[in-house]
Amino acid sequence: MPATILVVEDEADLSVLMRYNLEAEGFRVLTAESGDEAAEILQETVPDLILLDWMLPGLSGIELCRRWRAREETARVPIIMITARGEEEERIRGLATGADDYVVKPFSLPELLARVHALLRRSSPQLVTSILKAGDLELDRTSHRVRRSGREVHLGPTEYRLLEYLMRHPGRVYSREQLLDGVWGNDVYVDERTVDVHVGRLRKAINRGRAADPIRTVRGAGYAFDERFDKVG
Repeated sequence: MPATILVVEDEADLSVLMRYNLEAEGFRVLTAESGDEAAEILQETVPDLILLDWMLPGLSGIELCRRWRAREETARVPIIMITARGEEEERIRGLATGADDYVVKPFSLPELLARVHALLRRSSPQLVTSILKAGDLELDRTSHRVRRSGREVHLGPTEYRLLEYLMRHPGRVYSREQLLDGVWGNDVYVDERTVDVHVGRLRKAINRGRAADPIRTVRGAGYAFDERFDKVG
């Protein structure tokens, strides 16, 4: 599954341009024109990277960055600040607030894309590698094959996407709503209990005999790929 990028930009033309080029690179892109709209999106989806405009209606990008860094779910999400403020003092302020990188308008789209790729390689190498491994479990994104202890595991397309989504961020707990959005898509309307059905199918397929279960159920919260599972095997 492609990395998800949230673009928070109130200039419609620039937002469309960034979205078009990011999607052309294979990313899944969400857009917001204000801090309030971005906050609504973050209630449902935790992106893999945020492109954040400094000057926004309402709360500024600096204040949003500060708030997101203080929130557990978004504390480690990479943020690239986009602004017309090119002075060294302002760049330092943005980075000190928690931004990971800084791009000054007008900017080169190839440079922006290169910075996005570079930041994802550092923060989430599992998003760009073709093979995800944890313990005795291996998922090959190129061939769409899953193996456990060398044995091929046959998964349906939904179970495959669900496993890949969870393995991308071991230890991160996803609510049913977040999994529906990330695996099924936010334009598909299905009941949240559908997630439980597919998690059950996934567990049945990958867990044979007394094999350890890599999927952790967090009561009242959702599901996670157990970050301790890489010690198995």
